[in-house]
Amino acid sequence: MSPRQTFWIGAGWKMNKTLAESLDYAARLEGFSGLSHPLIRTFVIPPFTSIRQVKEALATSPVLVGAQNMHWESAGAFTGEISAAMLTDCGVDLVEIGHSERREFFGETDDRVGLKTAAAVRAGLMPLICIGETREQRDAGVSDAVLEMQVRYALGRLSGEQRDAPLLLAYEPVWAIGSGGVPAPADYVDERHAGIIRVGQALLGRRLACLYGGSVDLDNCRGYARCANVDGLFIGRAAWGIETLFKIFRHCETELA
Repeated sequence: MSPRQTFWIGAGWKMNKTLAESLDYAARLEGFSGLSHPLIRTFVIPPFTSIRQVKEALATSPVLVGAQNMHWESAGAFTGEISAAMLTDCGVDLVEIGHSERREFFGETDDRVGLKTAAAVRAGLMPLICIGETREQRDAGVSDAVLEMQVRYALGRLSGEQRDAPLLLAYEPVWAIGSGGVPAPADYVDERHAGIIRVGQALLGRRLACLYGGSVDLDNCRGYARCANVDGLFIGRAAWGIETLFKIFRHCETELA
């Protein structure tokens, strides 16, 4: 029996799915029997255009609904941005912060990740904080140092009761993400997660759940689920098709039994 009390399975849709496609996915997910598993918690992160409707469609299910990004200010002249208040108005449960694509293409810095994390916590949203090293950093042997710095920035602005707020970390090595990504070996992932968890424990005085994301699919999900320090999977393109997500659920269930 796995010692973990919770194993997370989440699907990030990125810039995919129309409203009709989103609602079809949500309807099928809402009726999935795997949602009743006592250890597994589930979330989906649709595009902004369908968040409210997806949340409404899943309102009676245990599935959490998240947003892919948010601004750290509560309001202002930030054309094209979304505030935490706008997300809570949609009923959103969590918000993804610091994904490597946001960092690479939209100038997201470690400091801004910290600002967004604190803003999300103030608004009562659960931050899902993405961290990960580049291929060059891995090859230079500085992965753990990079990950520690990213965690310290992400959590460094939390104070007082904010330090007890629910939050998730997601380890997503940059070289393992996207169409050309190479899945990280399970033992490598487990070692990185152990270090990330130690840093989080030192900063907040409690163990933080750490999910793995990076070319997760049907072939490797079991191996990651076996890792003692992997508290869940954050799945990208493999989960865009609902049937594949269901199969990944079933594979993970066998490892948690």
